[in-house]
Amino acid sequence: MNKKFLLPFFLLAAILAFSSCSNKLKPLAEEYIKAEPQPLEAIGGKVPVTINATIPAKWFNKKAVVTITPVLRYQGGEAWGTAYTYQGEKVKGNNQVIPYKEGANVTMKSSFTYKPEMKKSELYLTFDAKIKNKTVKLPDVKIGEGVLATSELADAATANAAIAADKFQRIIKEAHDASIMFLIQQAELRSKELKKDEISDWKDLVKNADEAPNQNVAIEIQAYASPDGGVELNTGLAERREKNTDKYLAKELKKMKVDAPVDAKYTAQDWEGFQELVSKSNIQDKDLVLRVLSMYSDPEQREKEIKNISSVFSTLAEEILPQLRRSRLVANIEIIGKSDDEISALAKNDPKALNVEEILYAATLTNNDAEKTAIYNKASELYPNDYRTWNNVGMMAFRAGDLAKAEQMFNKANSVKNNPESNMNLGLIALTKGDQAKAQQLFGSASGVAELSEALGVLYLEQGEWAKAANSFGSVKSNNAALAQILTKDYNKASQTLNAVPNADATTSYLKAIVAARTNDANGVVSNLKDAIAKDGSLKKEAAIDLEFAKYATNSDFAALVK
Repeated sequence: MNKKFLLPFFLLAAILAFSSCSNKLKPLAEEYIKAEPQPLEAIGGKVPVTINATIPAKWFNKKAVVTITPVLRYQGGEAWGTAYTYQGEKVKGNNQVIPYKEGANVTMKSSFTYKPEMKKSELYLTFDAKIKNKTVKLPDVKIGEGVLATSELADAATANAAIAADKFQRIIKEAHDASIMFLIQQAELRSKELKKDEISDWKDLVKNADEAPNQNVAIEIQAYASPDGGVELNTGLAERREKNTDKYLAKELKKMKVDAPVDAKYTAQDWEGFQELVSKSNIQDKDLVLRVLSMYSDPEQREKEIKNISSVFSTLAEEILPQLRRSRLVANIEIIGKSDDEISALAKNDPKALNVEEILYAATLTNNDAEKTAIYNKASELYPNDYRTWNNVGMMAFRAGDLAKAEQMFNKANSVKNNPESNMNLGLIALTKGDQAKAQQLFGSASGVAELSEALGVLYLEQGEWAKAANSFGSVKSNNAALAQILTKDYNKASQTLNAVPNADATTSYLKAIVAARTNDANGVVSNLKDAIAKDGSLKKEAAIDLEFAKYATNSDFAALVK
């Protein structure tokens, strides 16, 4: 061979060899990569993504190590996801091996912590590649654009804080009783019984109730015979006791000038009273007696079986049965409270004249938040040892958006008495601060609170549990409830909810625009956005970049609205 051609030949071979090695990793085309969902979506404060990539045959060098990392880039920053490292067949390592001849399909899951700036963003795959120890530069591949952030419209600060309710009753019913006792198998009223303090006090109570302008009284006579002696005997005995008592009481009421209705009746054998007294007693074999009562319903059979229990019958005869030979006088008294007008007037002019139940009730008689707040503030001054007054002051502060004062008042209420309403409300405060764990803990201490389901609905929304949120909200008519229905694609129900939201605001209209966008109602998008922007001008900028409205970008009315 001619030596003058030898060097160029070897040089050409080396160049070809080097070129062959350096070209073993080519840029990975976008067509081989699919990111889902498209667009990305904020869920529970995160932006999750699943990336499915096809590594084509003869792409992955047998001696290469490639680390692939998704990165979400937005104005002012970027967020890096989970890195996945793959290796060629001749590399010693513990990473997933990609066969050179066949290639492979790989799946990469990642998640980014959501930031509002991510609404306008781009998702890339970055590559850190080496063949042996030599770095091979591969370009980033764009695989997605933008983040749908509708779920971030959830707002704990707009939920209904729990009210600590009043226990006001317009009519309070009371029952006061006294007993006239009889000797065995006798129905005559004894002077000793009629002169008891118990009977005298009862008659005074009836007279006072009858004379009081805000009270009504009705009287019952319930005459009994003890369940010994047979049904026929006891029926006649109980009936005579009733008649004698009724006659006596009619005379006494006439003397007291009390005109109250009297309902008299008798019970031949007082088995219910017998069972109650035995249950509360400490007599021997009481469980055996009670078992007899449960086994037999026939009164004569019951009496026979109980008398057969010789160890206990004498005690029953001495301690239990005498208490059942009686006429029971019952005064049913209704105490009629102040009218709504009276309570409202006193709340304004003389709140000291109201008890705590009445003043708390007074606040529910007005729809004016300023008046409600004033009443609750006065209630906390007059009744500082009732936690409800402080909780309800906090409730009104929460409603007004003063979360700092609201938190202070809820803590004050809990310092008076740890209570479920304030715990739930503090859970809402925690949610406004982004502390879902604390909110969940506090909600767990709020069992039985009427507003808890709504509060849990907000928590589930913020955790990304959209179906649970929609179920928890139930029939609540709020922006948060409608948002849960939108996210679960129940657009008809969402529309119904939004149309029923009391005190609809800019967010209500914005959510209506989203429903319209998802149901291909261009006119609804424009009209509702126009209303939302009129109420809150900042929503113009939001709508311009919101992917919910991306397909309306070329709509002239929409474009003019967000310009």
